[in-house]
Amino acid sequence: MQLEGLHHITMITADAQANVDFYAGVLGLRFVKKTVNFDQPDAYHLYFGDEQGAPGSILTWFEFPGAAKGRPGIGMIHTIQLGVPSAASLDFWEGRLREHGAEPHRDEGTLRFEDPEGLAFELVVADDGNPPLRAEHPEVPAEHAITGIEGARAYSAYDGVEEKALTDVLGFTYEGGGRYRLQGRERHVHWAYDPAPPHHGRQGAGSVHHIAFASQDEDHLRWQARVGDAGGYVTGVQDRDYFRSIYIREPRGVLFEIATMSPGFAVDEDPEHLGEQLRLPRQHEHLRSQLERELRPVVNPRAAKELA
Repeated sequence: MQLEGLHHITMITADAQANVDFYAGVLGLRFVKKTVNFDQPDAYHLYFGDEQGAPGSILTWFEFPGAAKGRPGIGMIHTIQLGVPSAASLDFWEGRLREHGAEPHRDEGTLRFEDPEGLAFELVVADDGNPPLRAEHPEVPAEHAITGIEGARAYSAYDGVEEKALTDVLGFTYEGGGRYRLQGRERHVHWAYDPAPPHHGRQGAGSVHHIAFASQDEDHLRWQARVGDAGGYVTGVQDRDYFRSIYIREPRGVLFEIATMSPGFAVDEDPEHLGEQLRLPRQHEHLRSQLERELRPVVNPRAAKELA
C-alpha cells in the first residue's frame, strides 16, 4: 500500500473571476470544474489542472467574496512548486508573468512569483521523473506549459527534525534538512518544512487551506485504519463526487487529505466541455435555482473564446 503522490492543493480566494483569469488565462491551466463547497454551498469551489484534470495537476480554490488577505504562519503551507520542462521555460514564464503584472524573481533553477492575492509559487524544472500533465493554451507553447505540481513547503517549529507520522505512517522518505519525497507508482511529490516566521498565520485570500495526496481506491479505507491505528486523528470518508476523501491534521499542524484517484472530473460533464457549466454536488442539486441567482457569474475563458 502506497500513496500515489499528490492529488490536489486547495486555497482560498476573494474573487472567483479574477482567480479564473489568472490561473486559466495567465498560467494556462485548464478550468476543469465550477462547483460549490460541500459544506457551504453559497461559496464556489473552482478546480484547475491539465486537460483531464488528472491527480497531480489540480489546484483548487474556495471563493469567499471580500475575504481579507491571509498570511502563512506555523503549521501552514507557504509555497507551491509547479513544474516546467526546461530552463528555457523559466525564461518564457519570466517574460509572460511580467507582461501580466507579476514581479517574478529568478533564482538558480527556479522562478519565484506571487499570484494577485499574494500566494507564493516556484516554477522548477521538472527533470526527476514525473510524467508531464499539461493543459493547452493558445498563448503558451506546449514546450513551456506547466507540467503539474512538483511540491509544497510549509512552516514548522521543528523543521529540521524528521516527522515520523510522514515516514512511518504515510510512507514519505526523509531526505534530510526538512525535505521529504513521497513516491508513488508513476508520480512523486516533494514536501518540506521551513523555519516558522515570528508572526502568527491566518487563513484568508491567498492562503492554502489543505493539501491532498492520492490513494488507490481500494486502499482508501486501509489508509483510514492505518492513521487511526497509529493514534492520529482521521475523519470518516467524505464523498466529494469526483473523489472520496479522508482528512488528517498532521502533527506539525498542516491539514492533509487523502483522496481517491477516481471517478474523476468527467463523471458529470463531457470531457471536451469541462468547467463550462455550474455543477452541483448531488446533495445540493435542489438548491440550483437559488444558487444560480446568488452566485456571481464566472466565465470560463476557453468556453468564451469558442463562442466568440
